[in-house]
Amino acid sequence: MFLRFFCLIFLTTSVFASSHSFEEFLDQVRKTATEQGVSKSTIDKAFFELTPRPSAIASDKAQAEFNQNFWHYVNKRVNKVRLNNGKDTLKNNASLLSKTSEKYGVPAYVIVAFLGLESNYGNYMGSDSLIRSLATLAYDKRRSKFFTRELIAVLKLMDKKTIPFDATGSWAGAMGAVQFMPTNVIAYGVDANNDGKVDLWNEKADIYASAANFLNKLGWKKSEKWGREALIPKNFDYQLTGLDNEKTVNEWAALGVRRGNNSNLPKSNFKASLIVPMGHRGPAFLVYRNFNTIMGWNRSILYALSVAYLSDRLNGNAKLSAKTIDEPLLSKEDIMQIQNTLNLLGYDTGTPDGMAGSKTRKATRQFQSDIGLTADGYVGYELFQQLQ
Repeated sequence: MFLRFFCLIFLTTSVFASSHSFEEFLDQVRKTATEQGVSKSTIDKAFFELTPRPSAIASDKAQAEFNQNFWHYVNKRVNKVRLNNGKDTLKNNASLLSKTSEKYGVPAYVIVAFLGLESNYGNYMGSDSLIRSLATLAYDKRRSKFFTRELIAVLKLMDKKTIPFDATGSWAGAMGAVQFMPTNVIAYGVDANNDGKVDLWNEKADIYASAANFLNKLGWKKSEKWGREALIPKNFDYQLTGLDNEKTVNEWAALGVRRGNNSNLPKSNFKASLIVPMGHRGPAFLVYRNFNTIMGWNRSILYALSVAYLSDRLNGNAKLSAKTIDEPLLSKEDIMQIQNTLNLLGYDTGTPDGMAGSKTRKATRQFQSDIGLTADGYVGYELFQQLQ
């Protein structure tokens, strides 16, 4: 018992390196939650014998969006099993999905695609205590403000009996088939069957309506595509790529951009951005405003492309025309080495953190341009080798 207690203390202090104890932190949360109307009895029950779970921190630092390339990420998520399960979900729940789609203006296959990515259609929703996960991540200094807000939100949901005290979810505190964070449940959760609860675990009406309502509120445009696969001509100026650069589809066509199957783009004045998630050697996509809506659900481009591609496949569209590239994955340490090296060479990536953000991609693009490589800004294995 003593050894177990010592190990817990060691893990807590080494992982969190906080200036105050976990209990003192909970006291601060208790005060804030009380000021925001959460009852004392709810807080007492939620915090009873609560201890941190350091493995949640490890999971937070190892998110797949940070260390996988496009093909590795997408092929693991848009596979035969997930497609078959998605088609079964559409078929078996056609009536309810149709009513939900009509009410919120979001296609059924898009709603189902999100469920497929988030929880494998409700088959894996996480088994960790929501309170424990959120308290652990809120205690960690890196994103304390964000997770403290979510912790207080889940206390409010429990106080109103919207969700149970023993509710479980992901290591990050996301819940149900849609993997909503607590603030999203408050903002977008729908009690579609009017039973006084937002049951995102078992009640399909609540699940579908909540997902569709979220996308509707984020700005989903009815009857519009999210985007399409594209083909880029040789000697293209990759400085034009990225979500920050918009042109009409007609303007992209004038620059030689075509559909992924090498046919002409449609005549359109729709605004679109051209993205290359794996650089000039990988696939390219023209993305429209519904893609930005998907990004509102999850800011990862890899996640957004996976949901979009899965929705297309569930809607009967063909596979991507681009061929899979088998490229070694980079670890967080590899990316930090890239950032350190670029910094030493005078290309500012900011403080190395092992995540290829916009500043690292900008520095990469400048480095590539200066040494005569295609300046696509892709932080991948080719760049890693070049900097060796």
